[in-house]
Amino acid sequence: MDPNTIKALALDLDGTLLAPGAVLTERTIAAVKNCIRRGLTIIISTGRSLQATEPYRVSLGAEGPMVYFNGALVTDMPRNEALSTTLLEKEKAEFCLDLSRETGVYCQMFIPGKASQITLMTEQDAPERTMYYNHTGILAELVDLKEVFRQPEIFGCFKCMFLAEAEVLTALRPRVYEHFCDEVYIARTYPTFLEVMDKSVSKGRGLTIAMKHRSIKKEEIIAIGDEENDLPMFKAAGFSVAPSSANEKVKAAADLVIGSHAEDGVASFLEEFFPHRA
Repeated sequence: MDPNTIKALALDLDGTLLAPGAVLTERTIAAVKNCIRRGLTIIISTGRSLQATEPYRVSLGAEGPMVYFNGALVTDMPRNEALSTTLLEKEKAEFCLDLSRETGVYCQMFIPGKASQITLMTEQDAPERTMYYNHTGILAELVDLKEVFRQPEIFGCFKCMFLAEAEVLTALRPRVYEHFCDEVYIARTYPTFLEVMDKSVSKGRGLTIAMKHRSIKKEEIIAIGDEENDLPMFKAAGFSVAPSSANEKVKAAADLVIGSHAEDGVASFLEEFFPHRA
């Protein structure tokens, strides 16, 4: 990697840019802003929703195409102009709902509405609902999802999320795969999150769309991430970096392993690779 040829950074949030507790440290903010002053484009590429990402984007001062929902939504910010939208069909979302009802595993879905509104919905007032609120600041609305999907203007959801202990999700995942096979995209985006999206969705596809809108070539971008949903992003970028706290498969796929997210690993890497510019 030559810092003089790099024009953009694709940054995952949870487990990568954010310290434990979903905290964006002052050191990380300063390091990213220094990159922006050097002329680099910052593309946040996250499994989070736009709403849950926005406070971090504003703090960093990043503008332009951003990748949300693992690539199901690419939006030019702060103009809030959607560049790409991909929904999981409601028939597939309803299977996930039925599986949740059968097993009792907490399930929530991001449902698109009018005027670009996206609402997080669930049927279960469970501890996982509060946990997700504490993690993202978004509290899922309690609804009858079957009734929601009967509405003719609802065509699907951005993603379906199962939230549970890691071992529960490990046992649940084969059931989702056996039903859909390759008809959906399934990813662990956090130890306690299992997500189901349209089969065409990935951070790699989302990043490629964002890069095209900024005329950024593959060899001009570094992707930094920690979980299996970041692997397609690694393939779309010219270079890949993973924190030492990342998933083992992700570290094995990365060109470089840096310090953990608990130690401001990304900030340390950026400070060294892109020296401070006043």
